[in-house]
Amino acid sequence: MSVNKMLKRNLQLIPRILGANGLSSFVLIRRLSASITKTVEAHKFYPAYLHYVGKDPLVYRNVGQQLEKTVAEYGSTEAIVSCHEQKRYTFRSLIEEVDRVAAGLLKLGLKQGDHVGIWAPNNMHWYLTMLGAARAGLVSVAINSALQARELDYCLKKAKVKAVVMSETFKSQNFYEIMKSICPELPDSVDGRINSVNLPHLKHVIIDTPNRLKGALSFDDLLGLGNSDEREAIAQLQRYVMPDSGCNIQFTSGTTGKPKAALLSHYNFVNNGTHIGNRNQLDSNSRICVQVPLFHVYGVVITVMAAMTHGSTLVLPAAGFSPADSLKAIVDEKCTVIHGTPTMYVDLIKKQRELKLPLKTAKMAVTGGAPCSPQLFLDIKEVLGLDHVRTVYGLTETTAVIFQSRPGDNNERILNTVGHLQDHVEVKVVDAEGHIVQFGQPGELYVRGYATMLEYYDDPEKTKETMGNDKWLKTGDQFILEADGYGRIVGRLKEMIIRGGENIFPKEVEDFLNSHSKIIEAHVIGVPDERLGEECCAFVRLQDGVESITHEELKEFARGKIAHFKVPRFVIPIDQFPRTASGKIQKFKLAETYKQMQKEKA
Repeated sequence: MSVNKMLKRNLQLIPRILGANGLSSFVLIRRLSASITKTVEAHKFYPAYLHYVGKDPLVYRNVGQQLEKTVAEYGSTEAIVSCHEQKRYTFRSLIEEVDRVAAGLLKLGLKQGDHVGIWAPNNMHWYLTMLGAARAGLVSVAINSALQARELDYCLKKAKVKAVVMSETFKSQNFYEIMKSICPELPDSVDGRINSVNLPHLKHVIIDTPNRLKGALSFDDLLGLGNSDEREAIAQLQRYVMPDSGCNIQFTSGTTGKPKAALLSHYNFVNNGTHIGNRNQLDSNSRICVQVPLFHVYGVVITVMAAMTHGSTLVLPAAGFSPADSLKAIVDEKCTVIHGTPTMYVDLIKKQRELKLPLKTAKMAVTGGAPCSPQLFLDIKEVLGLDHVRTVYGLTETTAVIFQSRPGDNNERILNTVGHLQDHVEVKVVDAEGHIVQFGQPGELYVRGYATMLEYYDDPEKTKETMGNDKWLKTGDQFILEADGYGRIVGRLKEMIIRGGENIFPKEVEDFLNSHSKIIEAHVIGVPDERLGEECCAFVRLQDGVESITHEELKEFARGKIAHFKVPRFVIPIDQFPRTASGKIQKFKLAETYKQMQKEKA
């Protein structure tokens, strides 16, 4: 019955009420009033839209100006400690080194707005280059250190990278040899200037190494290129670097199977870092154990920018994630805060149960990058002996964080939500037709505000698909928003797999698997994994006469071709794929098949 009909029926009772007298009239009037109120309340629509203003205003400054402000306020405070490299910088000594990098990059002939790739693990030169590029008005391009030749080639071309700063080696990865395989002209380059047929935009390769490698400059060479006047001019340059201009490119995943290059601004970086740090109550006494990779938006914004805007210290335990090194760094460097993905905390907890180190100074853990189970939250707090566990939720396209735990949140909030809406951000939840739903109902989460990316670089079509003219950004996540500002993820509308914080898009893996001589057709899904959150599972149709293919075979086949984390952990042969009438693969049925197989094993 419509609300109008119900009200009409109630109004028809008025003559009866007026005909009554005394106490009965009073009673009937009260009952009628209550009935009307109940009817109206039952049919009210509370749209799932919020704009949380917060108490601290947004600021209009670039990353370089923010660094200057931090130096003025916290100059003698340690900015960063690299345990594995035995290097330390205060904020005051840091800006001197950063400006040497900035002057060196400009001396190479790079112009404001040019792109500088950083392809390295968590070494000091990553941090210095990112800030140096920002001070020079350049755009840093964050490249996953695990990428192989084909993937690196794509990233350098997509972002039109003009210079690359990289490590020489890391674990089994030889960066120089990989670079030579896609840029064969590198060893014959003169004076560090490259002319590549395959990579026409690339002009310079800078490597952090004491060795002389043909065609490349060393990082020390870069530091020595600019003279004192050129280094001092970097401070004057800051007024010409607009906060709204691009600062950093992050590669993210998409349904097409190819990474998209999300362009983020100085304004995004400075303000998201500020409000993240506010929520986490960072100050100049905070010392953050950095387990996450700096090339990820978690590392560069939630960690680097939040620390910089609050005068906090970053501690790099190792070039790559190492639970034992993290625990040792927490003890030796008296870390108060730990940053990591859920997978990292699983390993950290396991190692702490073994070593039982005295983590006396650690007070808070921040987790993000993938969903975290309630049990893991409890284990983090108990085993690591922490007072607080905070969660963050966001996307690369939103410069990291749009929901985050607040100080004083109780266990129910922390265990069952992704936190409260971030300051100065608008969100709404819509149904499949784009109509807004009510609070408490599931739908796709849209975001608008200062934190949304500028664009997918050089990809107006994909930008328009994700962010309309009204500037609402579609997250692709199925979400429930409550009226009090807290939210919950229900699921993902897109097929992307999040394996231990690493994004895997199935089509890329499927295309790779289909190139194997044993495989006719492959389709990849994400399946639950206790440690990693999700694991990569491939259903494959094999060539006639081939009975099986193993994970180890694929691992060997993938060597030097795709990153190790993209290799499917589970490989399941199948005779026929479930398809729709139009021929599309029904991946939900593959997930059901996997679930049934697990039940039968149990």
